[in-house]
Amino acid sequence: MDPENHTRVSEFFLSGLTTNHAVELALFTFFMVVYVLIILGNILIIFTIAHDQHLHSPMYFFLSNLSVIDVCHSSVVMPKMLADFLVDKKSISSEGCEAQMFFLHLFACTEIFLLTIMAYDCYLAISNPMHYGTIMSRKMCLQLATVMWMRGLMHSVSLTALTLSLSYFGPSAIDNFFCNVPLIIKLACTNIHVLEMLLVATSGLISVVCFLVLVTSYVVILVSLRNHLSEGQHKALSTCAAHLTVVTLFLGHCIFIYLRPAKSLAADKVVSVFFTAITPLMNPIIYTFRNEDMKNALRKLCRRQIDSQDK
Repeated sequence: MDPENHTRVSEFFLSGLTTNHAVELALFTFFMVVYVLIILGNILIIFTIAHDQHLHSPMYFFLSNLSVIDVCHSSVVMPKMLADFLVDKKSISSEGCEAQMFFLHLFACTEIFLLTIMAYDCYLAISNPMHYGTIMSRKMCLQLATVMWMRGLMHSVSLTALTLSLSYFGPSAIDNFFCNVPLIIKLACTNIHVLEMLLVATSGLISVVCFLVLVTSYVVILVSLRNHLSEGQHKALSTCAAHLTVVTLFLGHCIFIYLRPAKSLAADKVVSVFFTAITPLMNPIIYTFRNEDMKNALRKLCRRQIDSQDK
């Protein structure tokens, strides 16, 4: 199409999860509860780690970062999804769509790097406990956190800029409940083959490589240490098992969405729900109920609150 003879799309129309109004009301109630639990659960983790001196270690520093990302990640999509359950016209402005894409990729890519850092931290805690404190110093943790946020920002800026550089003058219907790069570039009035390949080469391959590296590292840990674990290493190994569950849930979505051409599949919405709602909800549950230190810290926090109320 000739850009001079057409007006750029000013808003996009989302298909949502369903068109049945009764089902939408039920989903609104369900996902409202999920969203509240995500916010409360992750904030509780952040608060507990900040107020318990025993949790001031690299492992829990990165866990608090994960909770921050989960709150932000879910807040990019879920408020809009909840609002759309209550209206017939599910539209989003082009500026709102751009913001969703930018922040979605910022937090998703940062979380991928964070999960990789957490795997490295877990590996060091188990394989080299004597030098763990020296290697993972406070300065090193801050440097790793800075790098992961900067890399996430660079990835999001570059991918969003490439997406916005395309021309959008034609269709404006998005077959999902939020804006995502693979869905948006399908609507471009230009050839998107190069951008599709770039998307696979960046987001897709990054997800696959990180997933394989993480799984391989855990296999190596299990094989080398299964017969001689100290109590501290048992705790670290338990955390690693929880971490591997989170990695599988999160990176599984990224691999499914980004390691293929930009087209809609029936399973996309289900996978997207896990990505935006279920995984951020599972993180506080997994890291709390599978971690004795976190459970003990929560008990102490509850006792402290009860004692303060009694006084």
